[in-house]
Amino acid sequence: MTIRRRDFITLLGGASAALPMAARAQQPAMPVVGYLASSTETFDDNWSAFLKGLGQAGYNAGKNVAIEYRWAGNHVDRLPELAADLVHRRVAVIYVTGGTLAVLAAKSATTTIPIIFTAGGDPVQRGIVSSLNRPGGNLTGTVILNSQVAAKRLGLLHELLPRATSFAMLVDSSAISYDQDIMEARAAASAIGGKIEVFTATTNREVDSVFATLVAKHTDALMLNGGIFFTDRRVQIVTLAARHALPVIYFSRRFAEVGGLMSYGSNAQDQIRQAGVYVGRVIQGAKPADLPVILPTKLELIIDLQTARTIGLDVPPNLIAIADEVIE
Repeated sequence: MTIRRRDFITLLGGASAALPMAARAQQPAMPVVGYLASSTETFDDNWSAFLKGLGQAGYNAGKNVAIEYRWAGNHVDRLPELAADLVHRRVAVIYVTGGTLAVLAAKSATTTIPIIFTAGGDPVQRGIVSSLNRPGGNLTGTVILNSQVAAKRLGLLHELLPRATSFAMLVDSSAISYDQDIMEARAAASAIGGKIEVFTATTNREVDSVFATLVAKHTDALMLNGGIFFTDRRVQIVTLAARHALPVIYFSRRFAEVGGLMSYGSNAQDQIRQAGVYVGRVIQGAKPADLPVILPTKLELIIDLQTARTIGLDVPPNLIAIADEVIE
C-alpha cells in the first residue's frame, strides 16, 4: 500500500490525538525530533534513510519518538524562521539536511538544543563545527562529499573522452563556497592540456540557458558541482544532457538513477542513515560535542551504459572495470 507523504505525516501527527485522554496521561511523553530541510523534493529517499538510522538506535516514529517537520520549499530565506519555530517547540534534538545554509540557520537559532546535520563540504571550513573529531558546542553530524573531488571527476571525464579539451563546470551560485572546487577543476584541466569554463545557475531558466550555450560552443563535456538546487532538478538536467548528447558527470547517484551518464560521489543515503543513528544516541544522552563528524569512507562511481549508447559513446573497458555499479 502506498501512502502519500502528506497523508503519512497527518497520520503520524494525529495518532496521539486519537488516543483517549486518560491513556495519554498514563504514557510518558515521547521525545520530539525536529526535522529541518531546505526542500521536499528528495524527501522519500532521505526520510527512509533517516528512519532506518533512527530505528538502528532503537527509535520508531510514532511509537517511542515523535517528529516535527519543517520544510523551506527551496526558499532559503525561510530557514531561520523555521529553525526558530523548532526551538520554540522545545524539541529534544534537531536534524538538519539540505545544505550549509540550513545547518547555519539551525546553529544560529540555538546553542543548547543538540543539532545533528547532514551537509556537503568541509564543516570546519564553513564554520559549522570547530573540529571533526571533537566538534564542540551543540552540533555534529555527517558529511556528503559532493564537493572537493572536482579533479577526480574531471579525470574520469578524461578517461571517458581522452581527446576532449573543452570542459565546462556548472555550479550553484547560491552555495556558500565553491571557489576551491573551481580552482581544482581548472588545475586538473590544465594538467591534461585542456580548459574549463565555469557557469552558474539558480533557476530552471538559467539551467536551460547554460545548456544552450554549451551546445553553441561545442563543449566536449560538463561537470556538475554539488548542490541541493541541482538535485531537485535532476530530471530536467539529465533530460537536457540527453537531448543535446552532452556527456555529463554528476555528483550524486540520484542523477544516474534517472538516466544520468555517470556520477561520482559519496552515498548520501548512507550518510543520512548514520545521522539518524546519531539522533538516537543524542536522545539517549550522548552529547554532540563528543560525537565526531562522520566523513564518507567510500566514494562510488556509477555508469549508465544505456545512456552512453543513446548519446553515441563507447565507455572504455578500464572505466567500466573500476565502476562500483554499471547500469545496463
